[in-house]
Amino acid sequence: MNAEIKALACELPATTGVPLSRWSCAELARELIIRKVVAFISAATIWRTLRSDAIRPWRHQSWIFPRDPDFALKAARVLDLYARVFEGQVLGEREFVISADEKTSIQARCRCHPSLAAGKGRLMRVEHEYERKAAVAYMAAYDVHRARVFGRCEDTTGIVPFGRLVEQVMTVEPYASAQRVFWIVDNGSSHRGQASIDRLEGQWPTLRLIHLPIHASWLNQVEIYFSAVQRKVVNPNDFFDTVTIAARLAGFEDRYNAVSDPFDWTFTRDDLEDFLKRLAAHDDAAAAAALAVAA
Repeated sequence: MNAEIKALACELPATTGVPLSRWSCAELARELIIRKVVAFISAATIWRTLRSDAIRPWRHQSWIFPRDPDFALKAARVLDLYARVFEGQVLGEREFVISADEKTSIQARCRCHPSLAAGKGRLMRVEHEYERKAAVAYMAAYDVHRARVFGRCEDTTGIVPFGRLVEQVMTVEPYASAQRVFWIVDNGSSHRGQASIDRLEGQWPTLRLIHLPIHASWLNQVEIYFSAVQRKVVNPNDFFDTVTIAARLAGFEDRYNAVSDPFDWTFTRDDLEDFLKRLAAHDDAAAAAALAVAA
């Protein structure tokens, strides 16, 4: 019976004719009874059985399949830069790698009552209702090897605001006198395509703009910093106005830069090759399954 429980849990409900998006222990118990596998079984028994093999069908993880035709080439170039290598040559002391992006629409939500700090036997309390204020875009450039953040708030994203972030970094040392400064960016409208390369490299002769593959923000190290911002600064959102947001973010940058170390980035070119091989094998298996169904 345990094998039947696990087999059912490892199927998508819709493929078995059950109108659910995912299983719960209670729904699995109900389906086993409907199928007359057992006369009765409890949700607790289902949970204990699945727990032995770490099967949790009520949880899900989203993912996106790489669709950039040059995914391998672009990703490998970025991973090389993280390892301080470019086109087979080790970077020099006067060459730097910047990971940059925008965190859009951080909204000021002024709570109807002030938030209350945690106390004895009591969690921090945040009022559910709020007054919606204006929003800001937070732009940040992260020096991958020096673990230093440069950020700014703007009313919106775009070519001009992003250009101000670039200027903010490129006009201070050690970047102002650097031999080369590599900027790793995604494919957002502020810095998309060859036009952005021509524009920024034309303005800053030592800048080299490096685009990530499409839908590969997980390769952008500044996203790790943004996750810290979301957890430690933005959530829970209780700001009177956008001026307060900007001040809080600037203060967090100073606090972060005072103690931060470079991220322990462990995903290498070899890991990328293994990843792409697994995806290819998955593709082959899916294609074979589709042919078998068609036959």
